[in-house]
Amino acid sequence: MGIFDGLLGLLSHDVGIDLGTANTLVTVRHRGIVISEPSVVAMDTRTKRVLAIGAEAKRMVGRTPANIVAIRPLRDGVISDFDVTEQMIRYFIQKVHDRYARIPRPRVLVGIPSGVTEVEKRAVRDATINAGARWARLIEEPMAAAIGAGLPVSEPTGSLIVDIGGGTTEVAVISLGGIVVSRSIRIGGDEMDVDIVGFARREYNLLMGERTAEEIKIAVGSAYPTPDERTVTFRGRDLLTGLPRSVEVSSEQIREALEPSVMQIIDAIKETIEETPPELVADIMDQGIVLAGGGALLIGLDKRVAEATQMPVHIADDPLTCVVRGTGRVLEELDTLERVMVSEQFSRAPR
Repeated sequence: MGIFDGLLGLLSHDVGIDLGTANTLVTVRHRGIVISEPSVVAMDTRTKRVLAIGAEAKRMVGRTPANIVAIRPLRDGVISDFDVTEQMIRYFIQKVHDRYARIPRPRVLVGIPSGVTEVEKRAVRDATINAGARWARLIEEPMAAAIGAGLPVSEPTGSLIVDIGGGTTEVAVISLGGIVVSRSIRIGGDEMDVDIVGFARREYNLLMGERTAEEIKIAVGSAYPTPDERTVTFRGRDLLTGLPRSVEVSSEQIREALEPSVMQIIDAIKETIEETPPELVADIMDQGIVLAGGGALLIGLDKRVAEATQMPVHIADDPLTCVVRGTGRVLEELDTLERVMVSEQFSRAPR
């Protein structure tokens, strides 16, 4: 790093971004999490102009006129629309610097799924640089989640983290600052919402939106039987009559609807453990498996995983923010934690 870059690093705010399929969280070095908004962009299709980003755009989903579309520029944890993603990152970086105005070209560390290709890594890096960062580095989400969850990632001991996000589930065994074994499957909160939509269509000929399905999942979704089974009302359009209809369903039925996604997550964890060296498996049996990400909040998922693996399972403190808190800690301890980042670097000099 040059002297000029070093001076800029002292003057500007380093930014960590958890660029999620469902939500984007932003942390600023020494200030903590400053932004947590949905990864949604509302655009006018006629003028190609961005009308809203984040929470304001999320409120428009499913409620827009024909010429306005609410876009989720990330699908399954990777960029599906480069230009819109770039505008979204620029918006969040600008929002940070409007609040903490200094030199507006920060160093940015972005969390990415561990299973992405080199092309997808380049897309995230390019989008971040084009959005105004002078220095862009990447960190794999399970590593960031493990750091955010307080696991001893730099120690010669095995830690198993399961980060269940909106678009992907990342399972990784970490030791000595590196990922020893990992699995990345494109199953997460979004796929669970699709499961509920499909269940309503299959069982009741009812068409409902994914946003409604998400609300039902949060309200009564579970992965293990609970002592207080409840009911919830499905509201949607009857596919036979075309008219609105509501149906009462039990939390047990919702659990059955979510079972395919839950089983794929459990299978990914078991496959990862099967590939893990025996010494590290012994460490994991002592420490337990740690669940992070929004999917960790699904009631009873920890019990299902513990039952399937015969290992203790813990839910991280504030699992939704583990990845972004991990990026923040790496930025604060760059000298000691630099090796946990994706090794390739891409940067350009400030204009």
